[in-house]
Amino acid sequence: MINYDGKRFRKVLADPAEDAPSALYRQESDLVWAEFAGGDVRRGSLAGTRDTDGVISFSYSMVLEDGRVISGHSVNTPELLDDGRIRLHERWERYGAHADSGVSYLEEVR
Repeated sequence: MINYDGKRFRKVLADPAEDAPSALYRQESDLVWAEFAGGDVRRGSLAGTRDTDGVISFSYSMVLEDGRVISGHSVNTPELLDDGRIRLHERWERYGAHADSGVSYLEEVR
């Protein structure tokens, strides 16, 4: 079973040299939470639960550099990479005035 406590994840961008949001995950039992920043995100937070397969379902909110406040929900499915790190396949949905949906990828940073 995957334990996310203390693991840092960074959004995968086309250019790895670009600044991207990153987060330090914390976990107690099935509860998972993190704060994140980087790229166009001034500050964000997430909170949710992890199931027995390591899938995390959480809500998130963030403030972007342009002042927009975004909130939504995400389901993150883990994949173990050949080097032992975790890649999260993130299906996200934003709510409200900035409604959108998509898929992103986060990779563990060591």
